[in-house]
Amino acid sequence: DLVVEPPVHRPAGRVAGDATGWTMDERLYNQVWGMFEDLARAVAAYRSACEFADSRLDRELDAALSDPRHRLSGAGHPTRDAARARRDELAAQARSVLDRDLDQLAAEAAVVEPALPAAYARWASPVWQDTPAAGPDEAPMALRLGDLHLPERPDLRIPMLVRLPLERGLWIDNGRTGSEAAMATDTDRLRRAAMDMAVAHAARLLAVHPAGRYSVHVIDAAGAGAASLAPLVHAGVLAGPPAAGAAGVAETLERLTRRVDLVQMAVRAGAPEELPPDVDTAEQLLIVHDFPHGFDDRAVTRLRYLADEGPAVGVHLLMVADRDEASAYGPLLDPLWRKLMRLTPVPDDHLADPWVGHAWTFEPDLPPAGSLVLDQAVERAARARRHARP
Repeated sequence: DLVVEPPVHRPAGRVAGDATGWTMDERLYNQVWGMFEDLARAVAAYRSACEFADSRLDRELDAALSDPRHRLSGAGHPTRDAARARRDELAAQARSVLDRDLDQLAAEAAVVEPALPAAYARWASPVWQDTPAAGPDEAPMALRLGDLHLPERPDLRIPMLVRLPLERGLWIDNGRTGSEAAMATDTDRLRRAAMDMAVAHAARLLAVHPAGRYSVHVIDAAGAGAASLAPLVHAGVLAGPPAAGAAGVAETLERLTRRVDLVQMAVRAGAPEELPPDVDTAEQLLIVHDFPHGFDDRAVTRLRYLADEGPAVGVHLLMVADRDEASAYGPLLDPLWRKLMRLTPVPDDHLADPWVGHAWTFEPDLPPAGSLVLDQAVERAARARRHARP
């Protein structure tokens, strides 16, 4: 998966917001993407230098071994030792340049991270304690999904930001076959972590949008996600109770499918504001937990329709699912999985950058253990919604 298309590169610097853009949020977004690109290219140059050094060493060793006198007499040992020394020297020079570049990026990250607004910030950031009780005045331009890093400097984390509104749905893979980290994690723990991650994303979306501008629906057919969903349910920030059973699945999908159809017709007619009064014009997020439990063929067809047509008219999917459990549908669901951006509740190196194609390790950003920051964020969102109602 490519993460997303990059923005215009920003000028180098160690000042937060030192990038192009009309607003501070836009400048910070572009600066983060600039750091992402700089890290990708710095590591690419280092790896290329190491590959060149290894290739030259192989050629020189082959040349030394091709001379029978060197093989039989041992006279080739100094030649081979010199070749290895040249390789080590070139690799050390490349590493020195990389360390210099990464130190500069680390210094920039240390300045940028504390300046990020709530939509871009880690859950552990103090910015979550300073958000206004009335909620934000406008929607953010991007959302943090987690962190990205490369093995050359695992502690140098780049925020993974995606533009809003989401151009494609999200899929949190709670299966155990996707990576070594997933296979090493207990099934119940992995599923709970995946649902906690989905709830954290939903809570962040609700907290960083103006009151009434974002609605979250949940399909939890078997009720297995109730513990994770508790903060959203108790705060009353969901559009309705989590849908349970096949009937709840069908009703939720029918309601959102109708919304997509009506908005599409209104847009095509050139009257996007002319909608029935019962149609919620806010952006919609549908969390689907434990797919395909509770889904029949008709429900699956509607889900695919929402994945295809929903994002353009403000209906977005957040799937929490194990692809293997839906294997009975065969290739029918392949287009659905391809439509969604795959994320994982444990570290996994399945994401590629759009510049050189490195495999980046993704790590989710979750509230610190024992922290009430998520509960406080959704409570503030709930109060803002109550105050905004006429």
